[in-house]
Amino acid sequence: KCSVTNTTVLLTGESGTGKTFLAREIHKNSKRSQKPFVHVNCAAIPYQLIESELFGYEEGAFTGARRGGKKGYFEMAHGGTLFLDEVGEIPPALQGKLLEVLQSRTFYQVGGTQKHEADVRLIAATNKNLKEMVKDKRFRADLYYRINVFPIEIPPLRKRQKSLYSIIMDILPDMNRLGEYFATNEEDIRK
Repeated sequence: KCSVTNTTVLLTGESGTGKTFLAREIHKNSKRSQKPFVHVNCAAIPYQLIESELFGYEEGAFTGARRGGKKGYFEMAHGGTLFLDEVGEIPPALQGKLLEVLQSRTFYQVGGTQKHEADVRLIAATNKNLKEMVKDKRFRADLYYRINVFPIEIPPLRKRQKSLYSIIMDILPDMNRLGEYFATNEEDIRK
């Protein structure tokens, strides 16, 4: 249902429940499918770099800045989908800037004075309880409500065992092709 809209989606669930897979499927079935899908693992970006990674930076914005500047993930995803995985890891100091981008659909690069358009569909995901983080003042309430437009909770497999047959039937052809590949290319694989 959410694939045909341009609505912001929040995927929640334990690690390993398939949030990244579902985000890709939403993008693949959307009107933006021919444009980029940019996956950003917010937990893997050092605290000091996350702003410049998301929004990019101008040349000379800080010591060590690349000559000519650098595009950020919002620019890379232009026209497509930006998937913010582990969105609960975004530092509180940056949450306000992210909220502003979602509201105004524009942003500035670090050290920049020119406004850039943020034409992206946002999908966010987390394995944390953002409601609790809001209560504890570790996540902005206004940002939470901005990204929680179309919430999808993905239960772990142990709570949806009836889905096992469908999942197995879905991945079995790929597993068979992979097995055939390894069987026919065994010599090359060893090298």
